[in-house]
Amino acid sequence: MPSPTSRDLSFPLDAPGQSPVRAHWLAELIRLREAHWGPLEDASVVRQVRQRDIPLPDRILARAQLLAQRENLIPLVDGWRRSALAVLAVLLLLALVSGVGVAAGALGDGTRPVNVLWALGALLGLHALTFLLWLASFLLRPAAMTPLGRLWLWATRKLARGPDGALVPQAFLNLMARAGALRGLFGAVSHGLWLAGLGAALATLLVLLSTASYRFIWATTLLAPDTFVWLTQAIGWLPSKLGFALPDAAMVRASDGAQALAADAQVQWSVWLIGVVVVYGILPRLAAWLACLAVARRAVRTLAIDPTLAGHAALRDRLDPPVQSTGIDRPVDPLHEPRVAPAAPLVLGGQPVLLGLELPADLPWPPAELPATIRDAGKLDTREQRHRVLDALAQAAASRLLIACDARQTPDRGTLALIAELAAHAGQTRVWLLAPANADTREPLWRERLAALGLAAGAILDSTGAPLAWLEHDHA
Repeated sequence: MPSPTSRDLSFPLDAPGQSPVRAHWLAELIRLREAHWGPLEDASVVRQVRQRDIPLPDRILARAQLLAQRENLIPLVDGWRRSALAVLAVLLLLALVSGVGVAAGALGDGTRPVNVLWALGALLGLHALTFLLWLASFLLRPAAMTPLGRLWLWATRKLARGPDGALVPQAFLNLMARAGALRGLFGAVSHGLWLAGLGAALATLLVLLSTASYRFIWATTLLAPDTFVWLTQAIGWLPSKLGFALPDAAMVRASDGAQALAADAQVQWSVWLIGVVVVYGILPRLAAWLACLAVARRAVRTLAIDPTLAGHAALRDRLDPPVQSTGIDRPVDPLHEPRVAPAAPLVLGGQPVLLGLELPADLPWPPAELPATIRDAGKLDTREQRHRVLDALAQAAASRLLIACDARQTPDRGTLALIAELAAHAGQTRVWLLAPANADTREPLWRERLAALGLAAGAILDSTGAPLAWLEHDHA
């Protein structure tokens, strides 16, 4: 019968679809949780992990995975991930809408001429400023987050609920920071949103310029016409190398609004504006987005458990016990050479198993005439005996398990926890309350505590309940 006090820990350590990021994320989440609220009870989990022939970092990941499932932390991680993607989708939609609005506002309704300077500033002004600030951040200070990245993270944190939920994004940030992927990740988010907005603006420009008539002019009070000619050709030089039209000097001078231009001139201005948006807006953002993605992916591939990290260092001796030296530094005397008899491994899996739990000497054990089909696991009086039996049951569960207890003793918390842990490794479990004839017992208290543990009333037996018959034939 599975343990009523602990959840099923049979979750596969190599779960299908388990990505390295997710595995390390769970490990960091468990580390933070234990740092805040103390170590988790993990004796059974550690026992399972130690049976696997894997290095210490993988054992830490396996322990975290099992504990995260037991403590219901995996739904929190999945929920926050879905929330983060939902927030990102909302920001993406806002970027698309903003791009459409900016492009439509830059061109106007077509009833008035379009000032090329104002249109260029509306389309690329804020983009150019933020892009230059991002480039300058590499020289000024190693800031990892962009403004849009901070907005995304702030929104996702607002959606987190509960103390454990608040630790999920923190664990993710810690993980990315140690891997060196934080700048690349938030850079990819920011550049991706800008790229979406610029792409929507470009698409809007193409639609409006293809379906409506616009007249482009330049207007300035301080700048001379030659200055504007030089500025137009300087900005349009690079796009012209990619095939976009570059207005000649005469056409630029004629675009002062004082005279009407031919339709071909308006087409050249349209293509020039589109080329500037593509070359100075979309292409730099696309390159930065791809570069940030590459940096983040490369950094994520280097994720590794640091066994010296606080919280992980304490697990070394438990998950990977060191080989202790005996202190012998001289050859053994051949005449007195010790002989070690190999200990027979304890095999309990798939069999009916009987064991006594801290039974006193006045209760004879094992019972007389024990059937040969029943496997006697002995009396569990010491920590070593308990670990030996638990290790054997962890390898393969018993078909049926009968636990004999002294009904005269008071069932304490440690005894109940051990019963629950043993029951987790058996298909069916019964508790046998033993006591000498006419002895005063605490059977009612045992039944109350075992019932609170989750055992059915029929699973609590005394001598009249034919416990050995149930163990041998399973007909009770």
